Amino acid sequence: MAEEVHFKHIPIMLEQVIEGLDIKSSGIYVDGTLGGAGHSSKIVEHLTEGGRLIGIDQDEAAIAAASKRLEPYKDRVTIVRSNYSQMTEIIKNLGIDKVDGILLDLGVSSYQLDTADRGFSYMEDAPLDMRMDQRQRMTARDIVNDYSEAELTRIIRDYGEDKFAKNIAKHIVNARKTKPIETTIELSEIIKASIPAKVRATGGHPAKRTFQAIRIELNGELTVLKDSINGMIDSLSEGGRIAIITFHSLEDRIVKNAFRTAENPCICPPDFPVCVCGRKSKGRVITRKPLVPSEEEMESNPRSKSSKLRIFERSSGNYTGREGRKVWQTDEDMYLETGTAMQ
Repeated sequence: MAEEVHFKHIPIMLEQVIEGLDIKSSGIYVDGTLGGAGHSSKIVEHLTEGGRLIGIDQDEAAIAAASKRLEPYKDRVTIVRSNYSQMTEIIKNLGIDKVDGILLDLGVSSYQLDTADRGFSYMEDAPLDMRMDQRQRMTARDIVNDYSEAELTRIIRDYGEDKFAKNIAKHIVNARKTKPIETTIELSEIIKASIPAKVRATGGHPAKRTFQAIRIELNGELTVLKDSINGMIDSLSEGGRIAIITFHSLEDRIVKNAFRTAENPCICPPDFPVCVCGRKSKGRVITRKPLVPSEEEMESNPRSKSSKLRIFERSSGNYTGREGRKVWQTDEDMYLETGTAMQ
């Protein structure tokens, strides 16, 4: 099957992910973006019969490929077709209270990029699709043809971080007055015409940022990530870890801020010597700076170049925050050390 071939790509930062998750042989682990099971196949190798892997993906082709790849470990693997935003509910429905590790490998998969008719690539001519879950009715075509010029400007500016967002949106709206924009190459040519020739000569592909923006909007990628992180951290057992691989600054910023806040949620005024706001630390950030691929990996797998890995560990310990104030995990800890009750 074509899916099997495409999904056999080298998983990004595999060694760093496995080491970062600090896998326990009898633990329970969740891969929220299963894909072709590149990371999961290595995670499950570390598990004994008492361990368990839960794989989640919304892509039907990914589910098929991962199921085949993980067949030898089927006694300790559960695969669910869903979005990782439903992770806490999935865990609960499986009768699981806490898990020992969670992995998210965000962004579009190599399979989705390489399968032209999925419409993710600006290099191949295909219908404008870009759905990560093909059960979804709305497609990229709907966004390109139905969004107002102001809405297109917003998503291209905010999600594509393209300084020519307004001009690109204007060209899209003008082009669709003649006929609907149907294919990836049509859209790519419209975008190219809206960007100055000097910029096209020095930068990357002119359509890259706009395609990213449309894909993020269509699949609600940033909203799902922002709304899911806290629930996933709360699903971790003591010492459990969550590892997230991002591929652009917008994702990385969300993960970095969420992990920092989970470690140090204190909102007390800067001149307070101790935290009394009652917000409790959920653990600690393992990666003060994100991990990145080695030069060798970036050379052998160019798609890994923009990736960053951040890791957070759930813990009941008390930590000193960025302002030097201690953040307590429990009311009792604070009372015993300071004689002050949480407010």
